[in-house]
Amino acid sequence: MIPSLRERFNANYSAETYQRFIESLETTTGTRIEFRMCETPVFLPSALLAEMQRAAAALITQLRATDYLSASDRSIPAEFQTPGEGSHPTFIQVDFAIVRAADGTLSPKLIELQAWASLYAFQLLMSQAYQQSFALNGLSCLLSNLDEEKYLTLFRRTILGQHAPENVILMEIEPETQKTRPDFIATEKMLGVPTVDISHIIKHGRRLFYRRNGREVEIRRIYNRAIIDEFVNKGVYCAFDFRDDLDVEWAGHPNWFFRWSKFSLPFLNHAAVPQAWFVDQLKMFPDNLADFVLKPLFSFAGSGVKVTVTPADLAAIPESERSNFLLQEKVKYEPLVAAPPAVKELSKIEVRVMYLWPDEDAEPTPVNTLARLSKGAMMGVDFNKNKTGVGSSSCFHEK
Repeated sequence: MIPSLRERFNANYSAETYQRFIESLETTTGTRIEFRMCETPVFLPSALLAEMQRAAAALITQLRATDYLSASDRSIPAEFQTPGEGSHPTFIQVDFAIVRAADGTLSPKLIELQAWASLYAFQLLMSQAYQQSFALNGLSCLLSNLDEEKYLTLFRRTILGQHAPENVILMEIEPETQKTRPDFIATEKMLGVPTVDISHIIKHGRRLFYRRNGREVEIRRIYNRAIIDEFVNKGVYCAFDFRDDLDVEWAGHPNWFFRWSKFSLPFLNHAAVPQAWFVDQLKMFPDNLADFVLKPLFSFAGSGVKVTVTPADLAAIPESERSNFLLQEKVKYEPLVAAPPAVKELSKIEVRVMYLWPDEDAEPTPVNTLARLSKGAMMGVDFNKNKTGVGSSSCFHEK
């Protein structure tokens, strides 16, 4: 989207350089990358990036209102109502599609907003690998005037709080099987925080422990990466109940996963937000269902989303479940990126603005971006099989 940078990148691109880029990341993390990394980064114009941050800030302000906090109480299932959520989430992800506005300009359109962790460690490594492999000089991936040292300082403060690294764990479900495992490894290398399977945690009274080198180590703070949907679907064993009053702090409290999620979309009022309704609120369904998508509130990685909605799909939702589904205006991604090696079909872009919000800070800080490129009907891998110029990527802007 910055033509001079795109032309220069494409002119110097080679399959060999791309392979070195992947190999450098796998060497750094010490593991195979199981998700697809795009052949190219995204070059974001500063004005568009600033517009995304303004829109994200406005939406965050709306969600901090007392009336929304009260309304979102019903989003938290009773069995996962966890004590000690604090006054704000630790992490925020605001996902924007890049669309073509009526006046022909490019603008951001909200896809989803989540109060949940993202790939804070791996994304930094990915950006470094792009810069080193493709000689991207004079560009930055970080926001808020952060350099890498300041970014890592803020990341460390957010995750560790006031605790020693050995008393903080990255908690996940079967972490060795997760595609995001490279981020877990990178986090441990950067912060010294061990990754612990939720099913291996030990409970003594109100205190939690994990085993390390044959001894039990107390857990004082949890960097929470365990998605509740997966926890339920897999029937995961856990020694503690999320409702327990535990002597532990959360970096990524479970309640915020529900509060700031797809659930929030019908409450938001902004030009960047598509129309959305809870299905149970609709007395009549729109005639133009082709212009909408149907989303279950509590799912991850795009599972259960219907991009072609029929009256039968809506009628099939049980009455008791209709409040857990959204009918959302379809967002038309603009094909924009002439991604090598096959540049004839342009790639669509989704950009995530990533925030860190340490416990003691009054405001969240936008720190980085993450991009996903697609040529399919949706952003997920299942919709982009056997394609190039798609997958996870980094965004760079001119300093």
